[in-house]
Amino acid sequence: MKAKNHGKSTLIDKSLRVLRSAFAGIALLGLPINLLMLTGPLFMLQVYDRVLGSGSVPTLVVLAGMTIGLYVFYGLLEGIRARVLLRIGQRLDAQLSGASYECSVGLPIQLGAKAERLDPVRDLETVRQFLVGPGPAAIFDIPWMPIYLGVIFLFHPVLGLLATGGAIVICILIGLNEMVSRKPAAEANRQAVFRAALVEQGRRNAEAITAMGMMATLKDIWGDFNETFLSSQRAAADRTSLFGTLIKSFRFMLQSAILGAGAWLAIKQEITPGVMIAASILTSRALSPVEQAVGQWRGFVAARQGFRRLREIVENAPAEPQRMELPIPVKNLSAENLVSGPVGNPVLQNVSFTLNAGDGLGVIGPSGAGKTTLARTLVGVYPVLRGAMRFDSADLFQWAPERQGRFIGYLPQDIQLFAGTVAQNIARFDREASSEAIIEAAGLADAHELITALPDGYDTRIGPSGNTLSGGQMQRIALARALYGSPFLVVLDEPNSNLDADGEAALTRAIQALRAAGSIVVIIAHRPSALNAVDMLLFMKDGRAQAFGPKDQVLKKVLAPVPTPLVAVQ
Repeated sequence: MKAKNHGKSTLIDKSLRVLRSAFAGIALLGLPINLLMLTGPLFMLQVYDRVLGSGSVPTLVVLAGMTIGLYVFYGLLEGIRARVLLRIGQRLDAQLSGASYECSVGLPIQLGAKAERLDPVRDLETVRQFLVGPGPAAIFDIPWMPIYLGVIFLFHPVLGLLATGGAIVICILIGLNEMVSRKPAAEANRQAVFRAALVEQGRRNAEAITAMGMMATLKDIWGDFNETFLSSQRAAADRTSLFGTLIKSFRFMLQSAILGAGAWLAIKQEITPGVMIAASILTSRALSPVEQAVGQWRGFVAARQGFRRLREIVENAPAEPQRMELPIPVKNLSAENLVSGPVGNPVLQNVSFTLNAGDGLGVIGPSGAGKTTLARTLVGVYPVLRGAMRFDSADLFQWAPERQGRFIGYLPQDIQLFAGTVAQNIARFDREASSEAIIEAAGLADAHELITALPDGYDTRIGPSGNTLSGGQMQRIALARALYGSPFLVVLDEPNSNLDADGEAALTRAIQALRAAGSIVVIIAHRPSALNAVDMLLFMKDGRAQAFGPKDQVLKKVLAPVPTPLVAVQ
């Protein structure tokens, strides 16, 4: 694990301090709420022992009026507690949502495939849903159980001992429930995460699944996995429901035992029938929060595990150091013995080259040569493990990520646009973007007429709830996004994969215009037509630079015919 991120650790600690102080208030609020819950038993006691004995209707009316008033006050306090818990959950979400979103987006880069198992946003949602549900209220009511037991002791020691013994048995059952259910609940949550990831994987690859007839096979795989998931859910639910049923059944038996003992004491004239009924109701009320807490136990365990994961992820996320603001680079880019790649997999090995303002570099090589890894390293997606990558002699990471976006444009191989308007996507959702800058980027990518032909032009909404674009349209808009703001470095990974001849001609013009304006353009290419507008070439193989220099010289070296060995004629 990485060293703790103290800035984000402070954020977690601050959130916990807010929770603790708020929960302290909720706990104190539980005192009047639980005292008011004595209203029902005491009303029954007075009705049985005073009203029925005296036959006084005015007494009944007065008692009923007082009881209604106390229940109204109780309902008011319960409503306040529910509203406070709701706001506690929302405040926690507001404090941690930004950090959890940042971590969720960054985890695939930091952890690769392992990130599919982690979702800080979902963990935060699990915690918030538990906080706004009935679980916390039930948990906070449990410590007030001694109030009810104390009142029962005042009625008669035998009833108090019986109720206290029952409470102890139920607490033991709760402890056993925690011990026995913890591991199955954790496994069920883990399987749920895998299940969601499998569904998302299928949705991302729906076209390939349909086109290649993979649905039946994948459905069988899904069925096997789903059976494992259901089995783990069943095991966790069975254990939780077992203890829930035991506690509920025992509470019913205890309530009947209180009635039986109360009847025996009433026969001996040690208590009144009203005390017998009140003691039974109080016992039920004392143990009711326990039963509710057991019913909410799965939610409590899931929230606890979710918060533990959330805390670990957020606190160990890479910290953003304080940086002095450097000017935007305008001179050159140099790679010096560059070693880089995904976490735990350094693909690039000792790659070196230098590009000056206005240069255009084409990167070629066989599949698996490290071309895309180089592109991701140049734009700061992959870390520099050894060596250096410098802009105007300064390391890229001396600029804050937001400022890097001012001088870097990137068209990834896997093009993704965001839910929003076309204009927002081109402007990278910059709220201060001008219409002129957006249209200029679209024109540079030869996408202006394509966009204006859409139903609402630049205001056309795309994404899950908007219009569906073709591959070529998406690539043009994504290219415009990469060119927005005329960045100093533009990295294009297979930019012509979905372009027709006119699109490729427009791409060549865009690269020439960028270079003329002083930008460095790097193109990862498989099709030779993408290299028309570059003057430098880098040939890569097995993660290493095999040749670098002017395009004609490198092509001559790479494409040089292999001498055919002479065969002796017999």
